[in-house]
Amino acid sequence: MRNSCAKMLGLIPILLSLSIGGAHAEEGVAVTRNSAIEPKQKLENDFYDWHQRHKAVLELVKKKQKVDLVFIGDSVTHMFGGEPKSSVAIGHKVWSQYYGQRNAINLGFGWDRTQNVLWRIQNGELEGIHPKVVVLMIGTNNLTGTKNARANTPEEIVEAIHLICETIHDQLPDSKVLLLSVLPRKNPKHLEPIREINKLLSELPARDYRTFLDMSSEFADQNGHFSDKLRRDDVHPNQAGYEVWAKTMEPVLERLYKAE
Repeated sequence: MRNSCAKMLGLIPILLSLSIGGAHAEEGVAVTRNSAIEPKQKLENDFYDWHQRHKAVLELVKKKQKVDLVFIGDSVTHMFGGEPKSSVAIGHKVWSQYYGQRNAINLGFGWDRTQNVLWRIQNGELEGIHPKVVVLMIGTNNLTGTKNARANTPEEIVEAIHLICETIHDQLPDSKVLLLSVLPRKNPKHLEPIREINKLLSELPARDYRTFLDMSSEFADQNGHFSDKLRRDDVHPNQAGYEVWAKTMEPVLERLYKAE
């Protein structure tokens, strides 16, 4: 739904715990608009063709007779496996084991920020499907600024994630949303921002359709950084990491399936 973002912005209550736009509206001080909630197409180059993957998703949801489980996210999700097939699928064995018989599709896009996810779900990626559960993990790339998009604050990122959840619910009112925490990263500079994001996610207004699962402790070492045993690089899990993801999420996913 192309007008979904505007509609939801009118419906979402202002979160008192968040500073909208990451700036205070004081006299003589400009308020920075929250770029994380402005829908955008491809912003960064990665290992795949962003527009071609979007096209592949549209074709998949149009032809697939049944979709029970949807994963939405960035490259951490993209590399998990499933359809549409990816040239990089680190967790494909885990995906096949846990989700191969669950009519699952993967809407993870490498280098996506929240604004990219908003654009994609407003432009056909959820049309015509009726999943039992939508799994959402997004936000880590919003911490990185480039010439194409500035870095966002934890408050801005959580506002955008809340908007994504509400937009998904607007389009899929009968689906449950399983909102996952942002995974730890190896670079120490990301430690506190990610902790703050996950804290704010846990404090979002309650919604009957939404369940929050904080998996960060399962992936962190004693210092809170991404465990060397579970990471492929600074950001992405290795196969063992995807196994931890699936095992940690499974009890909650089963409960949501039964609650439909």
